[in-house]
Amino acid sequence: MKPLHIQTPLFESIFLSKISGKRILLKMECFQSTGSFKIRGIGRLCQELVKSGHHHLVSSSGGNAGYAVAYAGRKLGVQVTVFVPKTTNPIFLKFLELEGAEVKIQGDVWDEAHQAAMEFVNKTEGGYVPPFDHPSIWAGHSSMIDEVVQQCEKPDAVIAAVGGGGLLCGVLEGLDRHGWSDTSVFSVETKGAASFAESIKAGKLITLERINTVATTLGAKRVANKLFEWSQKKLITPLVVTDHMAVSACRKFVDDHRVLVEPACGAALSAIYHINDFESLASAKSILVIVCGGVGISIDLLNQYN
Repeated sequence: MKPLHIQTPLFESIFLSKISGKRILLKMECFQSTGSFKIRGIGRLCQELVKSGHHHLVSSSGGNAGYAVAYAGRKLGVQVTVFVPKTTNPIFLKFLELEGAEVKIQGDVWDEAHQAAMEFVNKTEGGYVPPFDHPSIWAGHSSMIDEVVQQCEKPDAVIAAVGGGGLLCGVLEGLDRHGWSDTSVFSVETKGAASFAESIKAGKLITLERINTVATTLGAKRVANKLFEWSQKKLITPLVVTDHMAVSACRKFVDDHRVLVEPACGAALSAIYHINDFESLASAKSILVIVCGGVGISIDLLNQYN
């Protein structure tokens, strides 16, 4: 079956290379039809569920994952119900409605919307599509590294934002498959949503008490077990940035590349815009940044952030 995602461009950013003194490569996942990388793994799982006989897809997501399910459902001709928390950006609600999905608002955070979705699935026997924690999702996301291998030479380092960890699990799977084991991996989270960084520090999975960040699509209280398993066999260096750094990176990225991305994506970009704050990146001469994108942003909203 033909994938629902497209191959995205990769190019060197002259702006970021000049700022950082390194060769900065951008994998532009923001150019996916759904505005983010999510359609790679989400689309793959949706296709598998429909092929196995499901005619109703259920998602719990306050952001891009739910939108990817809604998009996939429309393309595959099946019903979609998306559970979102009260904190969901109205922009996402608009996109979900445009795709024809039924939206149910449950709970204050994603974890509570997830619980409601699971109860709904048990009643309806629908096919559940989690936002990040599933092997098929990781496998789908890993396809971006298959493309990267064809698009550039092996970089010294890869930078990716982490919410629940699905993106980074896919990146790690792809790097491993192609033997790029010596490429350093850096995760980026915002303060107030840094569950992975806290887990690395503690040596065990940590569940945050609450989420406090403008980068709401990074707002998972706990990352996938699989990501923590990866961290036990592959060195992953966690970077934590402020909301201000993430938003500032979004603004600069618009000026430099005429592309608007969410603060969640801005978090990864801010590691380059503020590269002097991170000594762990000093030795890398070439860095690949996954520009994960996100549709939960507008010029008006970006201007509202401090």
